[in-house]
Amino acid sequence: MSEKKENVPKIRFPGFTDDWEQRRLEELAEFWKGSGYAKNDLIESGSPIVLYGRLYTKYETVINDVDTFVEMKDKSVISEGNEVVVPASGETAEDISRASVIGKSGLILGGDLNIIKPNQKIDPIFLALTISNGTQQKEMSKCAQGKSVVHLHNSDLKQVNLLYPKLEEQQQIGRFFIEIDHLITLHQRKLNNIQNLKAGLLQKMFPKDGEDFPEVRFSGFTDAWEQRKLDDLLVEYDNKIKGGEYPIATSSRQGIFLQAEYFDGARSNINDSLTFHLVPEGYVTYRHMSDDSTFHFNQNTVGTPILVSKEYPVFTSNRKSDTKFILYHLNNSSSFAAFSHMQKLGGTRVRLYYRVLKEYQLLAPTVDEQRRIGAFFNNLDHLIALHQRKLEHLQLQKKALLQQMFV
Repeated sequence: MSEKKENVPKIRFPGFTDDWEQRRLEELAEFWKGSGYAKNDLIESGSPIVLYGRLYTKYETVINDVDTFVEMKDKSVISEGNEVVVPASGETAEDISRASVIGKSGLILGGDLNIIKPNQKIDPIFLALTISNGTQQKEMSKCAQGKSVVHLHNSDLKQVNLLYPKLEEQQQIGRFFIEIDHLITLHQRKLNNIQNLKAGLLQKMFPKDGEDFPEVRFSGFTDAWEQRKLDDLLVEYDNKIKGGEYPIATSSRQGIFLQAEYFDGARSNINDSLTFHLVPEGYVTYRHMSDDSTFHFNQNTVGTPILVSKEYPVFTSNRKSDTKFILYHLNNSSSFAAFSHMQKLGGTRVRLYYRVLKEYQLLAPTVDEQRRIGAFFNNLDHLIALHQRKLEHLQLQKKALLQQMFV
């Protein structure tokens, strides 16, 4: 039986079998600090600067471009490229137990940055990755000092025990994770583009205040939109559950969402004072109680029923309306936001009852145009959800590989 190797990761590239070496970081790098700049020094354009907060908000492996600028002071520290930077302060030990590589020369390295310049035995990208994800991260977290604000000094970094393979393996690991980062960035950009497209079309496919026509509409529809009471467009729905397992709707500041867990409706593991209703696909509900006076409508478009409590009135459309259209219209209407704010009742938790809500008037086109608009934005939401899932899958894959490819 072969002897189990120590100091090796669970996953590594073919052709690499040697144990990783261990040495103190001070034997493998030079150290210095960034120069003092504060948020008050930031200007719209000027000399590009890397500030410490970027490292635990952007989570970049390599920093090539920045969107923060200052007027350069005397004795500023300027990057030459391939420096590894670690925050010197943060709110938690996890904030400062991470690192990024400065990918190009000419960037100012701001104050509260520990700067590490590795020697030729250590690849900068590998060093940044292992500081942020290997055993070194736990070691650094233990060194962080402070309560409301924690600090990490170069003297602490010098004592970190760095585990590392041969340079060729380091470089291959670095290239691999850079490719994953590029893929994540690509999917994030696609997601942002679709979200921006939706936001722009929501502005253009519903009439602006004081107007009867939207800026953009489907061909074949030319009539002016008409004022309708919500009560003329929706019918309240009531159907108590008879048992079985269904996802449960729950509320937050962002609206009503399906809980991940399921429960057996036939069991009495829910507060008996609540009356639950079974809502088929295509019905709309809103929470009539809110902590922030913003009322959100939600619709079950999953294809399976959901359970909502009596706190969430449930509605379906009549022949004059489409629930998807009403959903997008109300949730993106400044006039509805103003209406719900004016009609709210209560103190800490405000309420908007249907007897008040039903009097709200909104502009609506013919039901055929409503259906086209509702289906269009529903398809956009499905596309957004698809890209979101792909992005989250890549991020989870990266996280799992980081845990298994470093010691």
